[in-house]
Amino acid sequence: MSDFVNNNLKNLIAGFIFILFGLWLATVVPTIEIAWVTALLLLTIYLFAFEIVGVDVAAISIMVLLGLSSLLFPWMGLQEALVDPQYLFRGFSSNAVMSIVAVMIIGAGLDKTGLMNSVAAFILKVGGKTEKRIIPIISSTVAVISSFMQNVGAAALFIPVVSRISARSGLPMSRLLMPMGFCAILGGTVTMVGSSPLILLNDLILTSNHALPEDQQMELWSLFSVTPVGIALVVTGIIYFVVAGKFILPKVSKDTGSVAATTMGYFQDVYGIDYEMTEVCSHEGSPLTGKMLDEIERDYSIRIIATQRPDGETRVGPGSLARDLALEGKMALCILASPVNLKNFIDSNELTVHDEMEVFTESLATTRAGIAEVVIPPGSNLVGKSARDVWLRKVYGIAMVALHRNGETMREGEGIRDMPLQAGDTLVVHTQWDALVRLESDRNFVVVTTEFPHEDLRPHKLGWASLFFGLALFLVLFTDLRLSIALLTGAIGMILSGVLSIDEAYEAISWKTVFLLASLIPLGLAVETTGTAKWIADQTLTVVGAQPIWVIQSSVAVLATFFTLVMSNVGATVLLVPLAVNIAIGVGASPAVFALTVAIATSNSFLIPTHQVNALIMGPGGYRVPDFLKAGGIMTVLFLVVMMVMMTLVF
Repeated sequence: MSDFVNNNLKNLIAGFIFILFGLWLATVVPTIEIAWVTALLLLTIYLFAFEIVGVDVAAISIMVLLGLSSLLFPWMGLQEALVDPQYLFRGFSSNAVMSIVAVMIIGAGLDKTGLMNSVAAFILKVGGKTEKRIIPIISSTVAVISSFMQNVGAAALFIPVVSRISARSGLPMSRLLMPMGFCAILGGTVTMVGSSPLILLNDLILTSNHALPEDQQMELWSLFSVTPVGIALVVTGIIYFVVAGKFILPKVSKDTGSVAATTMGYFQDVYGIDYEMTEVCSHEGSPLTGKMLDEIERDYSIRIIATQRPDGETRVGPGSLARDLALEGKMALCILASPVNLKNFIDSNELTVHDEMEVFTESLATTRAGIAEVVIPPGSNLVGKSARDVWLRKVYGIAMVALHRNGETMREGEGIRDMPLQAGDTLVVHTQWDALVRLESDRNFVVVTTEFPHEDLRPHKLGWASLFFGLALFLVLFTDLRLSIALLTGAIGMILSGVLSIDEAYEAISWKTVFLLASLIPLGLAVETTGTAKWIADQTLTVVGAQPIWVIQSSVAVLATFFTLVMSNVGATVLLVPLAVNIAIGVGASPAVFALTVAIATSNSFLIPTHQVNALIMGPGGYRVPDFLKAGGIMTVLFLVVMMVMMTLVF
């Protein structure tokens, strides 16, 4: 109760301060239009910073207020509405929003083929399961991809990868998504095609050249002109999260498949089964060579749930693993057993134990396999037959590790596979989830475990998915086609080729992200059309006009950073590049470098989730605005410092 009162008191005090600041601004702005727009800007920042309502609700509320100005403008002292009503909802059909919708669908399609599973498995194999190793691998990979495609597309593609890495490593999504998202934004500064402002910059320079005398004409920037600055920014971002991540990243995130991840603990609590899953390897000439699985499991009271031959062939699931399988030398085994029996088995056969899953990271990930409960119903054909009689593991893909009957739980080593099954028996089994899905429609079983990942992967569609992803990428990089159309070409291709159904495509879209971005676009339009942006820029430059060149250049970067938080980075670039060019000429600096400063600084968007990438990761990561303020505040300052130092050294 006291926390509730304290929070409300804090919000009221902050609201009062914002109101006073707004009233003061109203006395210094040149027009009533600018006064109303700055009031809405302050309201937006207040709602975002103090989370009075959800960020998407806040954005929609601001859009509605802008719309109401078309009715109330006479009473507001205006000549017309702050935003023409016919432009109010254009955000929902904007290039940025439609591009985000398309990349979400493309990402879901690639994920559905199992490609992201393979990427996640590779990252886990290389990076292990620690933050300090996984974050640099994910972040650097995304940054490289983002340097040649839109950063929101790179981030969207890697959200499924991060989700799987989170489930398999036990690291919360909130610890991984923000570094990935921030580095996707930073990666956009590595080449001149990495972000929309940099793509647009040369066109703006050509336009400015028309108004400049011959001796002040600016040269165009080449593809890799900005690379030294971009690489320094990416490296800074990675080091920042590796060093300070444990302090600035939230420790708790939205539940991402926790049921699958905690099944072992659940059955240990309910049935008292103290089993652990361990990966071991045998050596050449091992005593196990030539022995059958049945013999080994009986002698050591263990359960072997997966094997890998020396040639790399993995056996797990229905039809591949059976009790008459003979072991070979140098095999990898995944064992499910009590610690005592496991130690006896390892010591007796001189096996090498892996501290973490290495061989079976992918096939036995918690998103693909786990412990489940299955009941034998009265009408089952299995009544009176033992697990051995029906080859339960081979035929149905379920490896029984315990049998619960009449309130008593019997375990491995107590002959459970030789006991005739009775109606009402509960089998505790290890299984792959796709095998459990098939059992749900088998009348011989009643599947009790329902909360498990129902992944319907379509690896046979990988070719189609790769084709349409490649087509979209080609259209983005090598044609002048509008970004949204290029990406939607790949998205609709995924649907028409059967990689995704239309319902799955709808489910892949984060509607919170769509409404957040689409609803903020009218505010950016109001900032631009009412002269608010130009007034803020003029006021800033009035303060620093007599300072050294590097101070003025830094002020331009800070101004671009501010504008990109409240309007599109393209809009901020279009608005500020001509202004920056004129300032540079006036103080005797390089106008091309000042223009580049604006184009890079508009990527410095980490404070609030208004950037497309930040909006994209907010939902899956379970982030709140204070999380961005905490991590993004330091990142914003680092960005400005590193950018200015590198531009001074390089240019």
